[in-house]
Amino acid sequence: MSVIAGMPLTLIALLLLPTDVLAHSPLGGSDQERLSNGLGALVLFVFWLGYSTGAFRVRPALTRWLLFQGATLIAVVSVLGPLDELAETSAAAHMTQHMLMMVVIAPLWVLAQPLPQWAAVGGRPVIRLWTPLLRVVRDPLPAAALHAAVIWVWHAPKLYVLALENPWWHLIEHACFLLTASLFWWSVLRSSPGTAPRTLLALLFTLMHTGFLGALLTFANVPLYGEARSLQSQQLAGLIMWVLGGLPYLAAAFWCGHRWFRQLLRRSVL
Repeated sequence: MSVIAGMPLTLIALLLLPTDVLAHSPLGGSDQERLSNGLGALVLFVFWLGYSTGAFRVRPALTRWLLFQGATLIAVVSVLGPLDELAETSAAAHMTQHMLMMVVIAPLWVLAQPLPQWAAVGGRPVIRLWTPLLRVVRDPLPAAALHAAVIWVWHAPKLYVLALENPWWHLIEHACFLLTASLFWWSVLRSSPGTAPRTLLALLFTLMHTGFLGALLTFANVPLYGEARSLQSQQLAGLIMWVLGGLPYLAAAFWCGHRWFRQLLRRSVL
């Protein structure tokens, strides 16, 4: 873990990124956009700084450290890069942003297992903050239901357009996706073998309802989010959610089913 003592990977990567990747600067746009973007950047920075500081006290495995740094870098590029600006007019770009948050960034953060590092910095107040959230993820089905409600609410036409037109609602939308997706993936990836049937059911439920929403967007005959966003972009957004977005859920379901099968085999041998 001597690598951790060096310059943090995220800062190195940000310094090496082309300027246009971070073209959607927190300092650009209207006053409201600057404030909301600046707040989002600040939250991500504090989130990253807390983990990186805690990593000096409770050293994580190198793989977990790299997972956290990589996921945080993807989050920064997704929120502050040109993808966020494209999302204002392109349903496909907006859906790509959502999928990155829900099926890439969130599970990578969960696999990194960052709680010991944050606890090392924040102590008891931080532990008290996440204890109620961890109660939600003891059972994967409530976590899946909460995440499903957030997905469908924010993809309703009125709220979808509101998030695009109001930067503060856009920030809240991102926070809802990241939080509930993290709770969902924590309940799945950190589940015990004994809860494998319920975990598999939660994954299949999520795969089905996100696929159904993707199909609705794909086969709609009119733009659901206003004439300013083309039907073709909306249909592409539906395919992104339906096909590409479903792959991580399928992979997790295969892993969960395989683990359950192995557990049944061990019981039959005994």
